[in-house]
Amino acid sequence: MKLKTFLYGSMLGWSIFLTSCGDDDLKKANSVAINKITFTRDRTIGVEVIYSDSARVKAKGNAPIMDKITPSEGAVYQEMPKGVNIDFFNPNGTIDGNLVCDYAIRKDQDKKTEFRKNVVVKNSKGDTFSSQELIWDEIKKIFYSTQRVYVKGADGSEGNGINFVAPQDFSTYSMETGSGDLNMKEGIAP
Repeated sequence: MKLKTFLYGSMLGWSIFLTSCGDDDLKKANSVAINKITFTRDRTIGVEVIYSDSARVKAKGNAPIMDKITPSEGAVYQEMPKGVNIDFFNPNGTIDGNLVCDYAIRKDQDKKTEFRKNVVVKNSKGDTFSSQELIWDEIKKIFYSTQRVYVKGADGSEGNGINFVAPQDFSTYSMETGSGDLNMKEGIAP
């Protein structure tokens, strides 16, 4: 008796499932397939990119792989699936900061680069910033993130917060909902 009930229940379930798949669903699937977006991918191995402003080198980046993606619809972008290592230069031409990450994507139209997965930045003061995502806005000349960012100061101070914003040189920064341990210098008035 249990086997009969199981078989009838299974057959009823399959018949309901099959009747719910009507011709309209197949027509919708065909219209989606007709409007598909195609991509062209140009891969470059061992890339070095130099960012300059007014004939002065500001940054030099290296990526093991860079893919230039050109969709049939939408904007062109570059993807660095194996990450990047970028050195930042001061006006004297010496390195005063560094950024490394495991993945990056640069959106040409937006003039933004998203650095993701194990992002670590060191500034000229020796401070270290780490997060799972930092975004560089070339137009506003800032780095920002809505992800949690951890900061370790050269003096041993540690903090973290969300809604992080810093200028390109990471000389200052702000964040919300922060917490951490600060080392205060003696002689500071209350």
